[in-house]
Amino acid sequence: MDEERIVSARMSGEEIQEEGSLRPQRLAEFIGQNKLKEKLFIYIKAALERGEPLDHVLLHGPPGLGKTTLALIIAREMEVNIKVTSGPAIERPGDLAALLTALSPGDILFIDEIHRLQRSVEEILYPAMEDFALDIIIGKGPSARTLRLDISPFTLIGATTRAGLISSPLRDRFGIIERVEFYDEAALSEIITRSASLLGIGVEAAGATKLALASRGTPRIANRLLKRVRDYAQVRAEGVIDPVVAGAALEMLDIDHIGLDRTDYLLLHTIIQKFSGGPVGIDTLSAAINEDANTIEELYEPYLMKIGFLKRTTRGRVVTDRVYEHLKIGNSNYRQQTIGDNNQGELF
Repeated sequence: MDEERIVSARMSGEEIQEEGSLRPQRLAEFIGQNKLKEKLFIYIKAALERGEPLDHVLLHGPPGLGKTTLALIIAREMEVNIKVTSGPAIERPGDLAALLTALSPGDILFIDEIHRLQRSVEEILYPAMEDFALDIIIGKGPSARTLRLDISPFTLIGATTRAGLISSPLRDRFGIIERVEFYDEAALSEIITRSASLLGIGVEAAGATKLALASRGTPRIANRLLKRVRDYAQVRAEGVIDPVVAGAALEMLDIDHIGLDRTDYLLLHTIIQKFSGGPVGIDTLSAAINEDANTIEELYEPYLMKIGFLKRTTRGRVVTDRVYEHLKIGNSNYRQQTIGDNNQGELF
């Protein structure tokens, strides 16, 4: 279900190259995350002045907020090479050993979704991060012995959307641990204006603001909405995105003024109508809306909790009074629409 959502923070395969063209190249070009940028600037400058690799960095936060972009920027600011991989792609300890031995002094290894590393692979990282060495076991049984192989000093940058799933031994080996936060309206408006300029899209300031409010605090969603609204403006308007065009396009996409779509409304509707507003356990909710529990926790809940629509309690999920207030607005996009053929109910 999530792969079909315009407001999904996950990146589809076809977006990888397009998103790369919109990424800022330096810290000075990076919009938003001002406190984090200031910290990274100091850490990088100090490491460069000492002539040392940057300490290992762990970036965590919801998807689509720029963790990969920051890793690439750090490599450029440090003037070193970066190798990019992901936790699921490193299947065996030998795969990680091959990556580490190929690094030159000061290089960066970026592991996305680092919480998904297998334990046997993760254990190879411990001596590599602490001592810049690999412990290789030669032989089997009583005759087995350990050979320590030195590797070049390097920086590991890990990114994760689920910081709580990273083991303590691995987390403790990162010297820099920072959370990437949701973006505010002003930063997202600036990002949309910048992306529109790069893509040759005409957008008024008020139009950018309207899209920013519907972007769920996430640059990836902001850029995706910009492209879809551009299509609408090209066919139904004069090619320029103003507030009226942006509003009409969002209505066509079934996205309301704060970025909620049909799936969000289905989730909130289910909790209210089937579970009296909660509490309801994540597994029960997952079965009720036919969605994976991990997807709900990772992609749906962070934004709903950020805007105060959903609370996690020891007994389960509970909707807040803000949900009832929002539903009373009577947004025309969501008037009494039946979901599917399985009688799951109506949207508000």
